[in-house]
Amino acid sequence: MKVTVKDCLELRAFKGARVVAGRAALGNDVKAVSVLEATAPKEVAAYADDKGELLLTGFFAVRDDVSQQCQIVKQVAADGHAALVIFYVGTVVPALDKKVIQAAEAADLPLIVMPKDSRAHYSHVITQIMEKVLYSDNFSNRLISNTIFHLLNFEKHSNFQSAVREAAINNDFQLILLSEDFNPILSVETRHKATIAEAIRMGKEREVEKQSEVYTMIDVNGVLTYWGPVTINNDKYFMFIVDNEDSYSAGEITKLAEIIELAMGMWKYTPERDARAEFIKALMRGNKSLAYTLKDEAGIEGDDILSVFFAKGINQGILTEFEKQEGLHIMKISEADETYGMILIDRDDPDVDIDGKSSCVKLFNKLKEDKTVRIFHVTGLDGIEGAGDAYRLISESWSFVQNVFPYKRVFTKYELALVSNCINIQLQGGYVKKNYLELLEPFKGAGENKGKQLLDTLETFVLDAGMNSGKTAEFMGIHTNTVQYRLKRINDVLGVEITGNRVIPGLTIALALKRLERVVS
Repeated sequence: MKVTVKDCLELRAFKGARVVAGRAALGNDVKAVSVLEATAPKEVAAYADDKGELLLTGFFAVRDDVSQQCQIVKQVAADGHAALVIFYVGTVVPALDKKVIQAAEAADLPLIVMPKDSRAHYSHVITQIMEKVLYSDNFSNRLISNTIFHLLNFEKHSNFQSAVREAAINNDFQLILLSEDFNPILSVETRHKATIAEAIRMGKEREVEKQSEVYTMIDVNGVLTYWGPVTINNDKYFMFIVDNEDSYSAGEITKLAEIIELAMGMWKYTPERDARAEFIKALMRGNKSLAYTLKDEAGIEGDDILSVFFAKGINQGILTEFEKQEGLHIMKISEADETYGMILIDRDDPDVDIDGKSSCVKLFNKLKEDKTVRIFHVTGLDGIEGAGDAYRLISESWSFVQNVFPYKRVFTKYELALVSNCINIQLQGGYVKKNYLELLEPFKGAGENKGKQLLDTLETFVLDAGMNSGKTAEFMGIHTNTVQYRLKRINDVLGVEITGNRVIPGLTIALALKRLERVVS
C-alpha cells in the first residue's frame, strides 16, 4: 500500500510535531526513511539514493549556517524526496530560521519540526514508519494475502509458473527470473511498457549483482523495477519485480519477493536451463551439434554472431556501456575473473546501421586500457561452425600466445592462429620444426654473445615491436641508431632483407617457435 507523509504524521512518534512548510504536499508517497547529515547540497545524494524518501536531520553539520540549510532544503526537494523532518531545534539548531521555512515553502517540500521535549529520536521514527509500510492492515490483507492465496492454490494450478502468473495478474505486478549471467529463465509479463532487454541493461549498469541491499529499485523508462538475489536449489539467480502502478513500497516488494521465493520451494520449482549459457558452453566444448539444437531455444541465429572472446579481468561495466552505445548484444558466462562471451547483432533494433567488426575492435581496445586485462577474440565469423572453430582456436592457444607476445593485451585470430600452428609444429617435431629453426642457425656463426644479442633484437623487432625500430629501442632500452645498426648486421648474417614479403613469414614462425620452446621444454 502507499504510505504518505500525512499517514506518517499520525504515528505516535510524531506527537507534537509541527508542519511549518509544504502542507500542500503532505500527500507525497513515502517509499523509505533515511537520516540526512549533509554539509553541502551535493552530498544529499550520498545519504538518499532514491526518490520518495522521508529524511530525518538535526542539521548537525550546518547548525550555524542558515545559507547552507536553505540550499540543502532546496536540494532535497529537487531530488524528489517526500519530506524533511528536523530534530533537536532549540538544542542543536537554536531556532529554525524563517529563510529555511520560506525555502521549503517555495519548493513545495513538507518541512516538519519535532518538538523540543520529544522523546522520539531517529530510531523511533524509523521503526514506526517501517512498521507502517510493512505491516499495515491494508498491506497484509491485500498484497500478501492475495498473493499467498494464488501461489498456494494447489488444486487449481499444476505448477509454480501458472500460480505466480495468476498472482501477478491479480495484484498488478510482473516478475522476471534471470540466471547468474543475466539471461532470462522465467518471465511473467502483464504489461509491455519496457522490454526485458532494456531492464537487464539498466540492471547491469547499476551493478545489481554487487548491491548489498535486499532489493534495489531501478526506474526503467518510467517503469519501476525492484531487483534482488534469490537462491534456488543452492544456485544463485536474480529476480526483478515490476510494480505496474507504483502501488507498493520497497518494503512491500521485499516481502512479496520473500513469499515468492518460499513458494518456489513449496512447489519444488526447478528453473529451466539457461539456454544461452548452455549454447556458449556447447561451443566452448566443441559440441556443435548441441549448439545447433540449442540455437532456437536461445534465440540465436548463426549469422548474428560477430565475434567470440575469452577475457580475464575485464570491467563488466564497459560491456554494458558498449551494448547501449553500439546497438549490439553481448552474451556471456562469467566465473571469478574469467569471461567467455560472444557479440551478436541485436535484432530487436533492425533499423540501426552497424559496422559490427569495427564496433567489436573498438570494444576490445577500450577494455585493454586496463593494463591487467587479457582478451583473446576471433572477430569475423561464419555462423555457428565458425564460432565453434573460433572457441577451439582460443582454447588451444590462449595460454601460450601470451608467452609468444608478452607485451600484448588483446590477441586476435592472427596471433592465435600463428601460435596454434606453432604448437602443432612443436608437437609433431620432425623435419618441419627443424626447417624453421634452421632459419636462425646463422646467428651461431656470429659468436655466442654477438649472435645472442642480434637474435634477441630480431625477436623483439618482429614479435613485440611490429617491425618498428623505435619501439624496438624502447622495449630493449637502447638507442634507435643501435637498433638500426643491429638490423643491418642481421641482414648480413642471414643474407636476406628481413622485412621482405617472402622472408618475414618464415622468420616469424621460427622466432615464435623459439619462444614457445622456452615454455614447453
